[in-house]
Amino acid sequence: MFHQTIVRVRAGTKVDRGGNTVMDWAPDKVNRLPVSRVSVQPATQTEENDATRSQVITGWQVISAPGVDADIRADDRIEWSAMTLEVAGEVGRYLDFGDGSTHHIEFVMRRTTG
Repeated sequence: MFHQTIVRVRAGTKVDRGGNTVMDWAPDKVNRLPVSRVSVQPATQTEENDATRSQVITGWQVISAPGVDADIRADDRIEWSAMTLEVAGEVGRYLDFGDGSTHHIEFVMRRTTG
């Protein structure tokens, strides 16, 4: 079940014209971390239409194998299946009742088109 691999993509930082530190998604500034032993499953798909466009939001649930904890945050992106996706919300870390370590993680990633 946990036979897939995703790649966590984390932005670097830069200073903008106003002197603020902001995210830098330039390819040479990001940090990539492969995360194996995960299961990626379809979760949601919604479509919204207005006068100017149609928008489709597709989501996938990611669950790691027991014992896998990865450095993934809500502001990261995920590369999977030739797509770059957003982490939607916080990453859930489920604790092992025996020793209190992370048993596994779960999160939703999504893609918006349109």
